[in-house]
This record gives sequence, structure tokens and C-alpha cells, in this order.
Amino acid sequence: MASYTKHQAGTFCWTELCSRDWASAKAFYTQLFDWQHDDQPIGDDLYYTMLQLNGKDIGAMYQMEAERLEQKVPSHWLNYIAVDNVDETVEKAKQAGARVIAGPHDVMDAGRMAMFFEPNGAMFAIWQGNQHCGSQIKNEARSVCWNELASKDAEASRQFYSSVFGWQYKVEDMDGMPYTIFTLGDEEIAGMLEMNEEWGDMPAHWMTYFQVTNCDETLAKVEELGGTVCVPATDVPNVGRFSVINDPQGGFLSVIEM
Repeated sequence: MASYTKHQAGTFCWTELCSRDWASAKAFYTQLFDWQHDDQPIGDDLYYTMLQLNGKDIGAMYQMEAERLEQKVPSHWLNYIAVDNVDETVEKAKQAGARVIAGPHDVMDAGRMAMFFEPNGAMFAIWQGNQHCGSQIKNEARSVCWNELASKDAEASRQFYSSVFGWQYKVEDMDGMPYTIFTLGDEEIAGMLEMNEEWGDMPAHWMTYFQVTNCDETLAKVEELGGTVCVPATDVPNVGRFSVINDPQGGFLSVIEM
């Protein structure tokens, strides 16, 4: 199992769940993926929980603050992209049309971050690692293996991410639908599909994919633990078998058996 101590700039390096019910979400995910956890105090009865696989950090979760609870913000996973310099990247993102939500600021000595809404409205964050590089395991069972953007304007999104992070891209046919694969050098780092009217009012967003050894068994466990299967297990030729699920607090994610 590969262990990361650094992530190449322009690649996804971390994911965290902002949950409407941190305690219940922690119980759901640790049982679903057999993760360990390390609750790190960040305030009065508040914790930043490191989610771990074989003792190594693969993501995190925390309790949503009262203001956003009152605004009925749903639970959501936030994906981070590694950068060499947060402040320089913030300026590039702003020039390309992004809106800064938070930062740039230091997270103690762990690293430096900022959070955005990109021009199409999808939220993401950037991370300049110091004492913490981000995910120490990825692309393994029970860890993040893919990130996928659902965009309302695929061409605008291609231009934004290419200009800010230097991504290249190729467009392939996936069951009659154009599917963008973003690359950095020889590495495929993310995918993108364009939303149509069937998506309704759902905003643009980044989807987090967790790799599993058996998709159908995972979905049975999701329902047993109180989650919901939103998209049933579906085979994608030459890729694998995937499903979209909601956790009991409404956070959505995908699981895929490669």
C-alpha cells in the first residue's frame, strides 16, 4: 500500500466532510469503511476528526457550525487540490473568475489553505502542505480514488482549471455522453461531465469517489447503516461498478469497485 508524504501541485490531496451531525456521521462512515478515527479538539466540545486507514490519515470530518445549520446547508464533502503557493494560486483563481470563500490562512503549522466557488459555482479548496501533506493513502480500497466535476458549462470549466492549475484535458465518449478527463503530465487526475436539464436545480459540484472491493456489498451495508442509495450499482465499461449514495445526514458521495 503506497503511502504519501507529498502531493504534486495540481493534484487532489485531501477531502473532508462538513456534517450536520458529526457524531452520527462518524459512526456511519467508520462502520461503512472500517476506518479508525482521531478526534482533535478545535473548540468547546468541537473536534476535527482525522479519518484513518491502517493508522494513516485519508480524510477528515467536523461538525457544521450553527449559522450554516440554520441556513439549512446540507452535509457535504470538500475536496482540496495541492499547490506550491496558496497566495499566488488565490490571485490566479480570482483573475479566472473564482470567488474566495475563506482564506488564505494558515492552519497552525499543518499548512495553508483557501476555499473558493469557481465560476460555475462548484466549491473546492487548495492546500499548501507544511507539517501535514494531506491524504497519506489514496487510490486504494476504502480511500479516495477519483474526483469528478458536474459542471453547468463544461468548456468554461475546462478553461478555468487549465488556467489555474495547468491541467490538460481530453474528451471521450461515455455511453453517448462527452466526458472530460483532466490530466497533469501522464496522470489522469479528475473527470468532468456537463449537467443537463435532468439535473434540475442541483448546483455544480465536485463528487468524491471512494474505492471499494465490492460495490453491491457496500450498498447493502449503506442501507443497513441508515444511508440511501441514490444511483443503483451501475457498470461502466472498462472502468468498474459504481453507485452514488447519501449518508444519513444527506451528504453525497460515490463508491466504485474498480
